[in-house]
Amino acid sequence: MKVLLVEDEEAIARPLATLLRAEGWAIETAATAARARELVSEQAYDAALIDLGLPDGSGYEICRAVRAAGDAAVIILTARSDEDSVVRALEEGADDYVAKPFRARELVSRLRAVLRRRGTKQFYACGTLVVDARSAQVTVSGTPVALTAQEYRLLLLLIAQPGRVWERGQLLQTLWDEGGAFVEDNTLTVTVKRLREKLGGEGGHIVTVRGIGYRWEEKS
Repeated sequence: MKVLLVEDEEAIARPLATLLRAEGWAIETAATAARARELVSEQAYDAALIDLGLPDGSGYEICRAVRAAGDAAVIILTARSDEDSVVRALEEGADDYVAKPFRARELVSRLRAVLRRRGTKQFYACGTLVVDARSAQVTVSGTPVALTAQEYRLLLLLIAQPGRVWERGQLLQTLWDEGGAFVEDNTLTVTVKRLREKLGGEGGHIVTVRGIGYRWEEKS
């Protein structure tokens, strides 16, 4: 999941970004409205955490830009707690409003709650690869890719949380051991190899973390 963090106070932005990355999310940060507008114009985000008081503009403006660019969940961060500010933030399209000072882990929980309310993401695009979870269809450069059920579940699990490192045991348990049956570890290695081959050049997004497992890397 991609999250845009717009916050000009480094003492807040740095530890919050570190915590969000530890959750397995890909984080882009912006300390100014200009940088935030630039990032929003370049790529889509699943969620945005936006400070209202920016040195060169208003967080309301960034909220509108995020809303115009896609369907990201938006949480406003601000020291303003008056009713007018809250109402305006919600009218601009924010899903929630968190007043400073806040506890970082509580904010993460609020973000997860907003994402749950908005529903699970059903469409993923990375390079020429497109995964439509509604129809379970996978295409590369517009050409359908035939995957086995195991390969598809593995791909969906990885691409849904780019940057997160999945341990081999976690993947085996999640994907194949639902019925409690023993599965050989080599099954995962073979499945990853075949999935990479079927995805062609886009298969390189599946990164092996030596001695641990795998992660999905969204390369520029």
